[in-house]
Amino acid sequence: EKIRIEIISLGLTESRIASDETIQQLFVECRLYNFLAEETPLSLPKPTSGQRIHYNYSNVIHVDKANNHARREYLKSLLLKPDLHTDSLRFTVVSDPPEDEQDLECEDIGFAYVSLREIFEKQRDIIEQDIDVFDSQDDSAVIGKLKVTVEALHALRSVYEECKDD
Repeated sequence: EKIRIEIISLGLTESRIASDETIQQLFVECRLYNFLAEETPLSLPKPTSGQRIHYNYSNVIHVDKANNHARREYLKSLLLKPDLHTDSLRFTVVSDPPEDEQDLECEDIGFAYVSLREIFEKQRDIIEQDIDVFDSQDDSAVIGKLKVTVEALHALRSVYEECKDD
């Protein structure tokens, strides 16, 4: 009765991000709809071209009936109403200002998505898979690859069984 999310590593392509000197440290936030945002505890130095930075960060979202009714209801709606644009986990790559420039804001530089609905339709979790990171200023431009694991199938099946019983 849980969804496990692992943010493994990040690599950047040649893009405005790679050449932007003001972007030096990166961390990744993961958000499930409007319930929960978790971020990697560390921001790491921006990788050079062809390199990856490794977060090896893992998080569990509990979706058990007893304590997490709202999250379960959200998962139900996602399985029953496929037209919702909210069926994805959103990963945001964020630029963390350097220590000596704390007056600068954190800036969202890219987004990546994992569709929970797709995991359910294909009946398979995403294990150590590279997903595209799209530029926050131009969502047609891929600025990198984020390697993630999303284990949600068991929880989604459980919720689906419940839907059938309702």
